[in-house]
Amino acid sequence: MFEWITTFIERTGYIGIALLMLAENLFPPIPSEVIMPLAGFTAARGELQIMLAVLAGVIGSVIGTSFWYLLGRWIGMHRMKSFAARHGRWLTLTPQDLDSAEAFFSRHCGKAVFLGRLVPAIRTLISVPAGMVEMSFGRFLLYSTLGTVLWTTLLAGAGYVLESQYRVVAEWLDPVTNAILAIAVLWYIYRVATFGSKAS
Repeated sequence: MFEWITTFIERTGYIGIALLMLAENLFPPIPSEVIMPLAGFTAARGELQIMLAVLAGVIGSVIGTSFWYLLGRWIGMHRMKSFAARHGRWLTLTPQDLDSAEAFFSRHCGKAVFLGRLVPAIRTLISVPAGMVEMSFGRFLLYSTLGTVLWTTLLAGAGYVLESQYRVVAEWLDPVTNAILAIAVLWYIYRVATFGSKAS
C-alpha cells in the first residue's frame, strides 16, 4: 500500500491527496495515518507545498465525513429508535439508551465531534450521531474542520520532518488504529452476546 499511495500522490498531486482522504472517510481501511505522512514526505522532497498538501487533505476529509453526517441526518433519531425497538440486539442499544445518548450528545456535540475527529477508527463514525441529533450543519462543519486540520497537520508535519523516516509514523500509528478497531469489534460481540441479560 505504501508504494501504491506514494505513486498515486506523485502522479495526481493535491487532487490525489484530497481523493485519498475522501476515500479514507468513506472506506476506513485506507488509513490517513499512511496518506498524510506520505504527503508530508513528498512535500519535504520539494514536489508539493506542505500547506497546500494539508489543505487538500482537509478538504477531502471534510467532504467524506459530511456524507456520514448527512446519512445520520436522513436516518434521524426517531427512525433509529424505532429500529432499536425491533432490532436492538444487533445495535446493542435500546430506545432508552438512545435517549441518554441523544441527551449527552446534544449537550456536548461540539466537543464530541472535535475530539472524535482525532481518534482513529472513530473519526468517521462520530459524524453519524451528529447528524442524528440534528446538530446544525454549520456547527458540525466548524468543529469537524478544526479537528481535521489538527489531525492532518500533525500527520503531514511528521512526514515532512521525518522525511525518509515517514514510515515510522505509519508503523507506529497502524497498530494503534488496528488495536482500537479490534477492541471495538470485541466490545460489539460482547454487547450482542449479553444484550438484555441485565433486564432478565
